[in-house]
Amino acid sequence: MRLIIIHLFLTLMFLHSVQGQSMVKIAKLKYNGGGDWYANKTALPNLIKFCNQELGTFIAADEDIVEVGSRDLFLYPYIYMTGHGNVVFSESEATNLRNYLISGGFLHIDDNYGLDQYIRLELKKVFPELELAELPFDHPIYHQKFKFPKGLPKIHEHDGKPAQGFGIIHEGRLVLFYSYECDLGNGWEDRRVHNTPEEKHRDALRMGANIISYCFTSALQ
Repeated sequence: MRLIIIHLFLTLMFLHSVQGQSMVKIAKLKYNGGGDWYANKTALPNLIKFCNQELGTFIAADEDIVEVGSRDLFLYPYIYMTGHGNVVFSESEATNLRNYLISGGFLHIDDNYGLDQYIRLELKKVFPELELAELPFDHPIYHQKFKFPKGLPKIHEHDGKPAQGFGIIHEGRLVLFYSYECDLGNGWEDRRVHNTPEEKHRDALRMGANIISYCFTSALQ
């Protein structure tokens, strides 16, 4: 019950007035280490548009950018992190991110090929006592409005590995979802950017919508 109250309180805090309409803002995570945190520039705007159309959400059209160590982290129910390269969290940044997540926030890490070896190390700073675990295919995140009975869709090929969805669960709640060998963000982007087939583009957006839906409602499930 305490978690539900915290989550609902935070949700109310996330609301912004945009032309008289209550809008939720989501953000992309800016981190240090040299990795391209800014990758996939058209991804979130496309996902937001899709969610507003298909889920009836009221998410502001453009994402914000928030730094790992910023107090502003707590203004967003959903934060997206991507990139191809190095990631470094300072001790204070790791603490800030942990506090955000255990207070009701949600982080979606989307490996854009090359992020994996770095982010796994940094997550141990955030949750030294917890491990990334692969989510079973029957997890609710795969069964929101759109059904993915085999888990994450494979959007782009790199090493021929299957797409996998990992998570960190804190006190019974999924606080972090990690999409690996999938490239959801590339799939969300304008199709011309990566020559993404229409079916893959659609699957990526639908899975992204499931993640958003799960993030916004998980405390009530």
